[in-house]
Amino acid sequence: MDSEGRSRIRQKKERQRRASVELICKGDLGKCTRAGESQASGRHPYWAKIMEKIDISMPFYLLPVLNPYLLIVLLCLPILALFTQSKRQKILPNIPIAGVNGTTTIAQARKRFRHDSKAMLLEGYQKHKGGLFYVPTQMGERLMVPAKYVEELKNAPAEHADFPATFVEMFEGQITTIGTEQTLHPRIIKTQLNQYLDWTEICIGDVLTRTVARASSRMFGGTTLSRHEKWTNTMIDFTTDSFLCAQRLKDFPAFLRPVAKYFVPELTKIFKHFALANDLIVPILTERQKTQETSVDLLQWMSDNAEGRPKTVLSAINLHVAFAAIHTSAVAVTHILYDLCAMPEYVQPLREEIEAALAEEGGVPTKKAFLKMSKLDSFMRESQRFNPLLLITYERLIPKDLPLSGGFTIPAHTQIGVPAHAIGMDPSLYPNPTTFDGLRFHNLRSSPSATHQSAGQQQYIAANLSNMSWGYGSHACPGRWFADAEIKVILVRLIRGFEFGLGEGKERPGSRQFETQNLPEKGARVVVRRRGREV
Repeated sequence: MDSEGRSRIRQKKERQRRASVELICKGDLGKCTRAGESQASGRHPYWAKIMEKIDISMPFYLLPVLNPYLLIVLLCLPILALFTQSKRQKILPNIPIAGVNGTTTIAQARKRFRHDSKAMLLEGYQKHKGGLFYVPTQMGERLMVPAKYVEELKNAPAEHADFPATFVEMFEGQITTIGTEQTLHPRIIKTQLNQYLDWTEICIGDVLTRTVARASSRMFGGTTLSRHEKWTNTMIDFTTDSFLCAQRLKDFPAFLRPVAKYFVPELTKIFKHFALANDLIVPILTERQKTQETSVDLLQWMSDNAEGRPKTVLSAINLHVAFAAIHTSAVAVTHILYDLCAMPEYVQPLREEIEAALAEEGGVPTKKAFLKMSKLDSFMRESQRFNPLLLITYERLIPKDLPLSGGFTIPAHTQIGVPAHAIGMDPSLYPNPTTFDGLRFHNLRSSPSATHQSAGQQQYIAANLSNMSWGYGSHACPGRWFADAEIKVILVRLIRGFEFGLGEGKERPGSRQFETQNLPEKGARVVVRRRGREV
């Protein structure tokens, strides 16, 4: 072979070596990605940051030596890949996957699910009602289970059906910390927070999220926190940054995320939020400990039940509680307000009910007064039925094969869930399900045939097989009574003191889906004026 031929061969081999580096930097490692995760299609956006650090024009064998970034990646690949492969999800071939058919591939269905999840879940539920089906997601195919299995699984221990693990998986909790330290605050919320709902009185602000944030802070840590502007900002931003961080990390193959975290700027912001929480909350706890002063708030109850946990952990838990509480309540109030603007015929009956209930309680919005507002409660639940925050609830990670009745076994490493919105649109549960009836649940509760138990099942806070918005069983949302009271305080203030509408010729703002989340349209405006004069 002449020198020119040998030169062409060397050039070809060099191009192949460079292509291999490109594949690593693109994250295009299809054979290494875990089952249920989409194959990389093109360059992952955050690998561009690594690409900037790697000069692929140098000889391939020198890359690991001269470039520490690539060296770290190459050293971590085998270990991380093996760890990820050990937790491979097994897809059962006899169970259908929603959105996948002869013309739509699994990759296309996963892409569609990111922004059309509501329709896909509804299609899957209606087509396979009473049966099992998968929905394709970025985190793998989630198994939707029917009611008969939900009842069977509702009190299953964590070693069989792990609830906190779903948050760790969804929000990359091993990196962001979301989903960790899950044992203290749910217990405190169940036993303490729900007992103290009468004394908090709030006024509506310009932004519902800030209103909810400040109201929640008052109950979580007293006026020191609720009046602190930086704390209010960090409570709001922590949720947004955690969500964005998790999504950025999911742009990388799963086994590379422990390395990729160093290239995600939102993670730095999360750590800054924890630092601010520590700077604000630890001194409060130290001062209370020093003076023996006690307060009626979540922070005090956590401190009383800390069982040796350091103050820094309690400050982080307080931020985790904010993560769970603020945006969920703000989204609910926003949807309810949009519905009232779109259907103003409900405002006057609700206003009359509110005035009558408050008059019987001396004008104070107490728990007893709220119990008398069954029309308001009904309107809230109907709004929730149409627009739950989460389209899938009752999510559990099954760590090992789990046999159920009827001979069915859920394979290990499967994430299960229930299509909450689709259940709310089931005509066998809700007659004329696509028609918004704000008094639907009020009429059921006030029916002559209604019992105390059946009436309770129609409340906004009810968690049952026909209303899965709050979850079900031992892990049903422990803070739903607090959320219920907080939302009603805000709505009572709005309905009593303001008139509001969509503006001439405008329709109700829609919803936007991102995977399992169902959010109000961003930036939508309503027209508001104080009753009797402009504001």
